[in-house]
Amino acid sequence: MKASKTRAVRLTSLTEDVAAVPEDAPFRARLHVLFAQIEREFEQLYLENQALQEKLDIATATKESLIPPDARSAAGGSMSTQASSAALATPPTQTDEVAGSFLAAASSTHKSLKAKLSSATGGSKAKASNKIKAQTSRIVSSFKAPTVVSTVVREFGGHKDGIWQVAAKAGQPIIGTASADHTACIWGVESARCLLQYQGHAGSVNSIKFHQQRDLVLTGSGDGTAHIWQAAVNWEVPKKGHSSEEELDDSDEQVEDRDRVDTLRTPLCEFTGPGGHLSVVVAADWLSSMDQIITGSWDRTAILWDVETGLPLQPLTGHDHELTHVSAHPTQRLVVTASRDTTFRLWDFREAIPAVSVFQGHTETVTSSVFARDDKVVSGSDDRTIKVWELRNMRSALATIRTDSSVNRLAVSTGGIIAIPHDNRQIRLFDLNGQRVARLPRTSRQGHRRMVSSVAWAEEPLLDCDLFSCGFDRRVFGWSIVLPKDN
Repeated sequence: MKASKTRAVRLTSLTEDVAAVPEDAPFRARLHVLFAQIEREFEQLYLENQALQEKLDIATATKESLIPPDARSAAGGSMSTQASSAALATPPTQTDEVAGSFLAAASSTHKSLKAKLSSATGGSKAKASNKIKAQTSRIVSSFKAPTVVSTVVREFGGHKDGIWQVAAKAGQPIIGTASADHTACIWGVESARCLLQYQGHAGSVNSIKFHQQRDLVLTGSGDGTAHIWQAAVNWEVPKKGHSSEEELDDSDEQVEDRDRVDTLRTPLCEFTGPGGHLSVVVAADWLSSMDQIITGSWDRTAILWDVETGLPLQPLTGHDHELTHVSAHPTQRLVVTASRDTTFRLWDFREAIPAVSVFQGHTETVTSSVFARDDKVVSGSDDRTIKVWELRNMRSALATIRTDSSVNRLAVSTGGIIAIPHDNRQIRLFDLNGQRVARLPRTSRQGHRRMVSSVAWAEEPLLDCDLFSCGFDRRVFGWSIVLPKDN
């Protein structure tokens, strides 16, 4: 632990930029060699410039007043500083291009120096100093990553045990949570109040998903079942009395009404029975048609169900260990299942006979796998990595993100930003190219106090909330995140 902290202190903003690249140690060593080479080039350039200046002084002794020494130093300094700024603005993974740019800058300096000196007609120390300061400012700014503003704007509390998953409802200011306290809750984003509590499961509620068009919710549970239930919520807020006396008399009743939560115990449909799961249902999701669902279980299988009849249509077998997550494509009949066997599988139901592809690349449990834009899949694992894959190429990942903690149920925004919840209470943001975007703030006053189990993006900001996170501290946070324009 102490060693990791010491290492973290030593990292500069430059080396942090390559933290997501595998085997970053060689890159850092390469950078040290590169900067040593740059220093030698500048020293040689300085000596050559001095020699050239002496020759010019002799040749132009009679015209010395037209070419002051300050002008010569300003021109030479400007050239060197521009080359330095160009190198520092270059991504550290492009070390060969960096070396080439500096060699080119060094070789072209002599050709342009006479033109710069001959065009210089005067100057002052103050002017040269301002130029150097401006160039230095550009160098410093090249180290700075684009600013991401992220703050907690909502907090939801009320569950009596850890929260496994959070989901946002498209088009409505509500979110849903699934908890180990055997309940699922629907929350109003504006009031941060629980509007409806579902108590129909006999075990931990492990997952929750909203229907895209209707007020229906799908939950999976440790009792081995999946339920669909009606998420009809009461938006009315208790009103005050019409007179001051009535307000005084009814104040206690109003507080009780405000704290009262509507409850529901009966599902519209229960997925269980013959052909169903034999163990815990860890996750469930709606297929794009909304007339079928997919469930994943510790019995090493996933099952495709018919919503109208509640009957199993097809078992999906092949994983060697327990499933940890299932996710459906938002617009196509595609499903991914993740497992403790270090793989995740892509199931294609667009044909009469489903096709399956196995993605291998992780070394430990794959904790989640979700679809992203541009025909990509993002997977997270207990091996502390996140991998971005292309659906048409299952042999190797397009990008690998390496972190310092196990990854839980991640989410990808429509803009392609990956939100990564960690066991170490952190939440990080990366893009689909594997480049770090931000780390959400975590202090004693904001952020999770125990592991972050799940995150969910709002398709459109819900009352300033762009991202929701939940954890085993029994709390849910709504985050306002302002990303750079590039993202």
